[in-house]
Amino acid sequence: FISEGAGVKDIVKELEASGREIPRDAFGHVKLDAVNVGKYFGEQFAEAIGAEKTLVQKSGYFARASPANEEDRTLIRQCCMLAVDCALRREAGVIGHDEERDNVLSAIDFARIKGGKHFDVSKPWFTSLLEQIGQK
Repeated sequence: FISEGAGVKDIVKELEASGREIPRDAFGHVKLDAVNVGKYFGEQFAEAIGAEKTLVQKSGYFARASPANEEDRTLIRQCCMLAVDCALRREAGVIGHDEERDNVLSAIDFARIKGGKHFDVSKPWFTSLLEQIGQK
């Protein structure tokens, strides 16, 4: 996980040194979508570990909904560590708690992930969350 503005100054410096012109807004600020920090780091990691493909996913506003607490940071750390281990083993998949395998954190095979699954609002973890945030 990385914020969209992380490392922008250094990335811009490197890109401009290579001759690339970076678009800026009317106030002279770098347009973050032109830098694309996620893509940049994806390419850097791919080169460092010899990956043939990379997939960078943007979590968007969800990630900005509130500051990460210790439990969030622990989950992020575990997911990142597992993702790197899987990449080094050339094991593809989406990192997450696998509901079909006792919620073990693993690289879930792409073929097993499909749309059209309705969200079950009666799941204990979700009803507990609603209670914790005062929405039930």
